[in-house]
Amino acid sequence: MKVAIIGGGWAGLAAAVELSAAGVEVSVFEAARQLGGRARRIEANGHTLGHTLDNGQHILVGAYRETLRLMSTVGADPEQLLKRIPLELSYPGAGFHLRLPRLPAPLNLAIGLFAASGCNLSEKLSATRFMRILQASKYRLETDCTVAELLDRHQQQGNLCRYLWEPLSLAALNTSPQLASAQIFANVLRDSLAGRRADTDLLLPAADLDRVFPSAAADFIQAHGGKIRLSTRIEQIHTPLEIEGETFDRVILAVAPQHATSLLAKQAETSAIAAMLAKYTYEPIGTAYAGYSPEVRLPCPMLGLDGGSKGKLGQWVFDRGSLCGTPGVMSFVLSAQGAWEQSDSETLITTLHGELEEALARKLPQPLWHRVIRERRATFCCRPNLPRPAAQSPLRGLWLAGDYTCADYPATLEGAVRSGITAARGALMNRPASQ
Repeated sequence: MKVAIIGGGWAGLAAAVELSAAGVEVSVFEAARQLGGRARRIEANGHTLGHTLDNGQHILVGAYRETLRLMSTVGADPEQLLKRIPLELSYPGAGFHLRLPRLPAPLNLAIGLFAASGCNLSEKLSATRFMRILQASKYRLETDCTVAELLDRHQQQGNLCRYLWEPLSLAALNTSPQLASAQIFANVLRDSLAGRRADTDLLLPAADLDRVFPSAAADFIQAHGGKIRLSTRIEQIHTPLEIEGETFDRVILAVAPQHATSLLAKQAETSAIAAMLAKYTYEPIGTAYAGYSPEVRLPCPMLGLDGGSKGKLGQWVFDRGSLCGTPGVMSFVLSAQGAWEQSDSETLITTLHGELEEALARKLPQPLWHRVIRERRATFCCRPNLPRPAAQSPLRGLWLAGDYTCADYPATLEGAVRSGITAARGALMNRPASQ
């Protein structure tokens, strides 16, 4: 059986790895010059030469079981490539700090909440009740609403809401709590904070994103007889399933929804899906790299900035010296729509530098270099009751992959990987015995 995979991001690569492991001949078509999609290494130039940079600072968690499984399958050792640390949310500028101890669940969450500083006992008790209510309902809401409405309904207020629930929602869904789906947020809490102890751990990339999965996946695919074709943009899927003059038994379309729309609109069977995707809106992500002298470091790998305060822009800053072995390199993350979009790169770096000084309560040397990356349509806007297509399309032999098809999850790497695995397993259904 021959399967074509259109798109070499994490969803497409996950599908290709799953199929290759099952002995299927795959061909991956990627429009860009490199694999990885929205989680990839970028070319360093100018002052950034010699530094390992990515197109965004991605965070994984211990609950990303399928991502971890496929990493191990292709020989990308998670223990070497990901720095595993207990969930720690530190906002020194606001005096807030929460760290989950290495204790069995749910004891780790309970002790972590009650030991948190910068919030009062009433907030901690309210947060505990909130999690118990979600657990009692098996994390299913009667009706979807926004995260802000859900938190308000359960009296989640004060610093614990501001520095725990709201940042977790923003980081996971890349959509502001005022717009984000409460049901998807509940799913995230179910599989992370309410999961096994190890599920709550943060897994921060300790190497560039290419090494974390895409390059090892490509080697695995090719070692199993598959083909990788870069700089190859597919404009149409013909029926019978033909791409670039080659006929395939199955096709997996694994591109972002905004790119899938035009391909799906050209087939009568999939035009309704195209119309659904055409109504999607998107959220940006900004990553601002600042290169300081090597002695500049953070007290922990990930530090919270008080971006919710008036005039403040920063949300998180990561010390890539402690993570990736590039001392002095800081990456500031800016999720979803916000005032940061109106700032030019120079102004943005100046503002973030000042906010980092304020958080650390000390003066810092000026950055030696900087680079700002803006992904204006990084993820779909994860709003309540967003319609999501199934993996199996109405067109015979065509399957869809991409985080937008993983209905339980927001636009995360785990959602992308799971969608690729689902599409691959679907493509294997009804496989003739001779194949």
